[in-house]
Amino acid sequence: MIEILQHIWQAIIGASWYEQLATVLGLIGVGLTIRQSIWNFPIGLVQVSLSAVVFYQVRLYADMKLQGFFFLVLCYGWWHWAKPGENRVVLPVTRLSVPGRVGCVAAGLAGTGLWGWYLYANTDAAMPFRDAFIASFSILSQWLQARKKLENWTGWMIVNLSAVVVYWMAGLYWFAVLYLLFLVLAIGGHYEWLKSWREHGRG
Repeated sequence: MIEILQHIWQAIIGASWYEQLATVLGLIGVGLTIRQSIWNFPIGLVQVSLSAVVFYQVRLYADMKLQGFFFLVLCYGWWHWAKPGENRVVLPVTRLSVPGRVGCVAAGLAGTGLWGWYLYANTDAAMPFRDAFIASFSILSQWLQARKKLENWTGWMIVNLSAVVVYWMAGLYWFAVLYLLFLVLAIGGHYEWLKSWREHGRG
């Protein structure tokens, strides 16, 4: 037991500066998202760039490629939240329809199976299907967040809980702790956005 704790401690203090910085920026970015601050996007762009390097080093290739998707969606979200023009208004929080929710879950599971099989058959990925699950549902959650759909937080809760386990197993202890905090923040974010949705006419 002592040896295990020593190993974990050595991994934590020996983590790269970019893993540590990505952890800090990740927390800041989620906090800004909960506050519906547009500054979450530039912070997020730096964070995902650093995270891509971290995931490549531990052979979580789906998560590595996911950061590229995040980069593009963050750019889109930045534009979508603040369209230029004199008549700019704050984008309200809305919800998916029931068919929309079912479709998202089905798409996430299909993505997990297809992406996981590809990684298993064609790469030396450490945990292909678990990696693919996180990546697939992260894509859905990030897209819903960019559209300011309330359900994005439910998706992030599922992703974050899964990521804690996977990243801990991969020895990414900074990221494991980060995603545990993300889980807590996602719960808080859900209630904040739910309150906003109720206050603005339940779109």
